[in-house]
Amino acid sequence: MQTNFASFSLLTSTDLYLVKNFKLLASLWCLLACFTAVAQTKTPKFTINGYLKDAKSGETLIGATMYVKELKTGATSNEYGFYAISLPEGTYTLVYTFIGYQTQTKTITLTENVQISIEFATEDVALAEVVVTERAADENIQAVEMSVNKVDMSTLRKMPALLGEVDVVRSIQLLPGVSTVGEGATGFNVRGGNIDQNLVLLDEAPVFNSSHLFGFFSVFNPDAVKDIKLVKGGIPAQYGGRLSSLLDVRLKEGNNKKFTMQGGLGLIFSRFSIEAPIVKDKGSFIIAGRRSYIDVLAKPFLSGGLSNSQFYFYDLTAKANYTLGKKDKLFLSGYFGRDVFGANFRFNWGNATATLRWNHVFNNKLFLNLTGYYSNYDYLLGTLGTTTNGDGFQWASNIINYSVKPEFTYYVSPKNTLTFGGQLIVHTFKPGSTTVTSGNTSIVRVLEEKAALEMALYVGNEQKVTDKLSLQYGLRYSYFNNNTDFTYNFGNPAIQGTRRPFVSKTSSGGFANSPNYGNFEPRAALNYVFNSQNSVKLSYNRMAQYIHLLSNTAAATPLDVWTPSSNNIKPQIADQIALGYFRNFKDDSYEFSVEGYYKEMQNQIDYIDGAELFLNELFEQDLLSGFGRAYGLEFYLKKNKGRFTGWVSYTLARTERKVAGISQDDWFPTRFDKPHNLNVVAFYELSKKLTLSANFTLASGTPGTFPTDRFVLRDIGNIPNSANESRNNFRIPAYHRLDVSLTWDRAKPNRRWKGSWVFAVYNIYNRRNPFAIYFRQNPDNLTQTQAIEFSVFGSFLPSVTYNFKF
Repeated sequence: MQTNFASFSLLTSTDLYLVKNFKLLASLWCLLACFTAVAQTKTPKFTINGYLKDAKSGETLIGATMYVKELKTGATSNEYGFYAISLPEGTYTLVYTFIGYQTQTKTITLTENVQISIEFATEDVALAEVVVTERAADENIQAVEMSVNKVDMSTLRKMPALLGEVDVVRSIQLLPGVSTVGEGATGFNVRGGNIDQNLVLLDEAPVFNSSHLFGFFSVFNPDAVKDIKLVKGGIPAQYGGRLSSLLDVRLKEGNNKKFTMQGGLGLIFSRFSIEAPIVKDKGSFIIAGRRSYIDVLAKPFLSGGLSNSQFYFYDLTAKANYTLGKKDKLFLSGYFGRDVFGANFRFNWGNATATLRWNHVFNNKLFLNLTGYYSNYDYLLGTLGTTTNGDGFQWASNIINYSVKPEFTYYVSPKNTLTFGGQLIVHTFKPGSTTVTSGNTSIVRVLEEKAALEMALYVGNEQKVTDKLSLQYGLRYSYFNNNTDFTYNFGNPAIQGTRRPFVSKTSSGGFANSPNYGNFEPRAALNYVFNSQNSVKLSYNRMAQYIHLLSNTAAATPLDVWTPSSNNIKPQIADQIALGYFRNFKDDSYEFSVEGYYKEMQNQIDYIDGAELFLNELFEQDLLSGFGRAYGLEFYLKKNKGRFTGWVSYTLARTERKVAGISQDDWFPTRFDKPHNLNVVAFYELSKKLTLSANFTLASGTPGTFPTDRFVLRDIGNIPNSANESRNNFRIPAYHRLDVSLTWDRAKPNRRWKGSWVFAVYNIYNRRNPFAIYFRQNPDNLTQTQAIEFSVFGSFLPSVTYNFKF
């Protein structure tokens, strides 16, 4: 946003200088504060560290806690199950806890550095003590992070699901601040951000399309997922590259104790996974696969040109780990998935990722995670080779990333944890290659491949200032260089908001002269704990995004193209501030929070009317740039314990843009603006074997651009017209839906085979929610205009799934 500083007449010239340079000063303060925290901390004499694991499977536990009774301090295991704490010499009582597991207590006399790794045994709880969380009961009060939601897999598996398939992405859409433009839409929107403004990581590798089947299912196999974390604000300095959120999905490591298998059989698709030790207690692996088979079921009913139809998706997820010694551990994980549709017309797309990680403990305080990854998203569209006369076409596009990221964690003291490191990303964009065949002649056209380099350095510190006040602050510096061979130059349009005229195509002049950008990105969060049941949190983050998804359709599709920042496309910048109040009730059985946020966004991409984005070398002349803003309140009430559990979330928010040449240069709502969004998720334990679940959603309709009047011409009919040329000037009707499910646990004591049936009904009261509205002339009377509602689901959808584990 641009600010008119001259309007602040009461400010002195010095004050104006400080205001103008606030972001730079904040960045320098964060950097200096991190190193000051290290320099001023007296180093305790001895360190306790180790790994916290599940005793049955050997899986490391994320977020398990170690508490020192005598000092009333402790540590929490990181994403790799590692913890460390430095203490003075003495005798201490150490309490290790993790929800759903038995607490372990150890008394030690600390006279030297020591490694203590704990394996937690599961805890059998009575029916009235059922818990729907896998974190510390008061973590929402004590943790400095805010705008964070975690969904544990045991809860997710009980939620009603479309056609019986547990879905990570659809489940997070039931959380405050998260929405989607409608059923069948790819991706999700967080706090006013577009779907490309979410950093979706699978074992630290980015996933560019998180959906199967045009958004109905996610690419994440629930049998292979270990942990899900959504961060909407106060994003730590080690993450960047997107404006709105971080969805961090971690895969299981595999059972290193014994062989196990699990899966599910559904009506239209099934899944299966195996886990086993490579060497017991040293290494393990997991392989999980899924495939839909609606094409197989439909084949007997198809004939003629549809007899060879293909419409299915599949994915394969795998991970292995091996402990090289007390200080070294290796992880290798990968994902490959694809959607295939078409008969005479072929359409397929998919993601592929591979991640190699090395964990190394340098000493009792310094921990390293070194990550290298590969990520590829591509699609293919065409009819090549399918027609009898040999005519056809094929269109392919993809984006490829390679990256290396060293991340160090230095456990300075029980009150300071320092994180620092860097990242290097090599981007390759292949926007399109086409082959058109006619008879024996083929014409090949390849749009220019684009390459870019993205780098970042970061440092952050989490500091407990007093028993009541905790801080998390850091600084990230990001740099981007578009080293594509050519740049395109355009003139100013004759009319604002229309296509810019092409001027020239020039050589970029090599790496040193290529379009490049750099940004300081300060991050800060504060938590003040009034008592064990109340806290207030405040956060600020600046984010920079250098790659962009081009889409001018009602909802994103698999055919949308990614493109880098260039001389014509500036990096997107977002500044967000959030304030929240957190409260627990009745021995942490209930938790409540309310968060307010305000976000300003710069260089938001929009499009002229009739923009040509695909297979167009000069697509940048059809792009517009403007400002965005998003603000709102998020309410969240959750019941964690008892036979009846669940949560209610309500979001009151607005998302708007202001782009020169659109809506008379005034603010207008984005396509994904939803002022009201209510979600209710409920679970009721009927018995030890039966669980009844329900989801209810009520949300405002999304905006659309509708004509305000029309011209009627004889023999031609209606010509729609918008009198004030406003964008997204009407809303489709409100969206609401109720889903229910019943889980019947068939497991028997002392038997390895465990099975359960899940009976579910999606959209139980048969609501036809409109996804979009379009207009057409009445074929029987050309002077009449008809408004047609398009609904993705026109009826309720029952399903039954059998899940098993051995």
